[in-house]
Amino acid sequence: MSLTLKILIITIVFLLVSYALFSEVYFKRKPERIIPTGDVIVSPANGVVKEIVDFSDPEVTIEKGYLGRIKTLVSDVSDKGKIVLIVMNPLNVHVQRAPYDGEVLSHKHTAGKFLNAVSEESFRNAMIENEHNEILFKTKSGNKFKVIQIAGALARRINDYTEVGKAFKKGEEIGSIDLGSQVALVLPENVLIKVKKGEKVIDGESIIGQNL
Repeated sequence: MSLTLKILIITIVFLLVSYALFSEVYFKRKPERIIPTGDVIVSPANGVVKEIVDFSDPEVTIEKGYLGRIKTLVSDVSDKGKIVLIVMNPLNVHVQRAPYDGEVLSHKHTAGKFLNAVSEESFRNAMIENEHNEILFKTKSGNKFKVIQIAGALARRINDYTEVGKAFKKGEEIGSIDLGSQVALVLPENVLIKVKKGEKVIDGESIIGQNL
């Protein structure tokens, strides 16, 4: 083996080890958060508010980029309400937190897959159903809310720390997405939204809404 090849191999190994260490330390960091008190709902994720969407149908479609999307049931939260979609980049904190005190009613993981093209709109229909995980909570007052972890093209692993029947306090860790992507928060109509599109939010600290 030539000296040049040895140096190349050593360099590649060094870069791979460095990246692994960087990923372990930086991408999996969990900064302390100051959780707001009172009857407020906090952001489940660290990122930027991409959209705030009203819903009144039992099922909605959330698009992820140009080719990605998910379909999710929202009638299990409320007949009407809002969805706050938060976009995460790879440099954001990847941990997700409980937006409010609540007990886990259900959680459902869906693996990503390619959707079949079946019409003349084949290019648009040939989308990817992104890997996603839906966590439905119920509060002591009887309200429900849902956190949806949505993975992207690079992020193929969603971690869910919840289990049915377990109660979480506002700001507690409920999961994470490797490399980040999107998190959707589904809220009933009796929540006053306190954020705007384009606003940066911090997991566990930024106030998303106020219960009415």
